[in-house]
Amino acid sequence: MPNSASYHMYPCGDHAVTIELGNKVNAAINQKVISLFSYLKDQSIHGVKDIIPAYHTLTIVYDTALLRKKITTTTVYEWVCRQIQKAIENCKMAIAKTPALVRIPVCYDLSLAPDLKTLAAAHQIGIDEVIQWHTGKSYRVYMIGFLPGFAYMGSVHEKISTPRKASPRTLVPGGSVGIAGEQTGIYPFDSPGGWQLIGQTPIAIFNIHKTQPCLLQPGDEVTFYPISLTEFQKMKDHEPAHS
Repeated sequence: MPNSASYHMYPCGDHAVTIELGNKVNAAINQKVISLFSYLKDQSIHGVKDIIPAYHTLTIVYDTALLRKKITTTTVYEWVCRQIQKAIENCKMAIAKTPALVRIPVCYDLSLAPDLKTLAAAHQIGIDEVIQWHTGKSYRVYMIGFLPGFAYMGSVHEKISTPRKASPRTLVPGGSVGIAGEQTGIYPFDSPGGWQLIGQTPIAIFNIHKTQPCLLQPGDEVTFYPISLTEFQKMKDHEPAHS
């Protein structure tokens, strides 16, 4: 199994391999993941069906049956691992691409933020302070998961870092902005969920009719800015149907 001090590879089922580039949530490690992800996509390796970036890992899904017809001197898994090794050697993972900067409006009105008041009280700060801390910095999109277009972003200020709810809701409205531990995220459409809901955005996070359905991509930088309930409704009325 090919490994080194800087990465670790292991099988993920019988048709995928995962490469681990670290063991913690860290922007520098995640940038290596995103750089390798972009490089492998550009290589269009024969037999690779999907490439999935996460916080500190990258999973490559391949077509075992297709590659088995081509590869006769080694196993398919070993062949794929060698392709990844070559990519690591040739990819300049330390060079970061300029991230896309995305500004997202959020209405923090209590009618759209069922956990905002409780979260503020738990931290012994005012609701306005929660909003200031949440909008006062940019967040890195570390990965997309859970739902199509759901971006895991971090990290929120320690003053508002809050564990997810003990009992998830059966229905969270699409556009809801939440906090779970040090992460913040936006539910792209109605779904169950257990994050602390502190607001809602009127813009579409996932639109299946677009060439790129997901508004946010791994490696993006996101900032939030507050809007009033009136502004929220106006923007919501003008937002095209999605999902």
